[in-house]
Amino acid sequence: MLVRFHSKAGSVTMFEDVAKTLLRLMGKSGDVPGAVLAKDVPEALRRLQDGVTAHQAAPAPRSQAAEEDRDGEKVSLPTRAF
Repeated sequence: MLVRFHSKAGSVTMFEDVAKTLLRLMGKSGDVPGAVLAKDVPEALRRLQDGVTAHQAAPAPRSQAAEEDRDGEKVSLPTRAF
């Protein structure tokens, strides 16, 4: 399933699994549909940035690294969060 994020600046569409991962990093439940209120954006952004930083610092699981070698480059979580 696809999930669309809407804002006054525009919309972004992502696959559900990636969208839920990013929502959870922001401190949200991951339930779709949902909302991030304007007053909650600074905290959600801080949490997302912290989560992406932690993800980059953690080594990739061995099976994931082997899969990437076999299938080519994957789109990273930090790239998706950008």
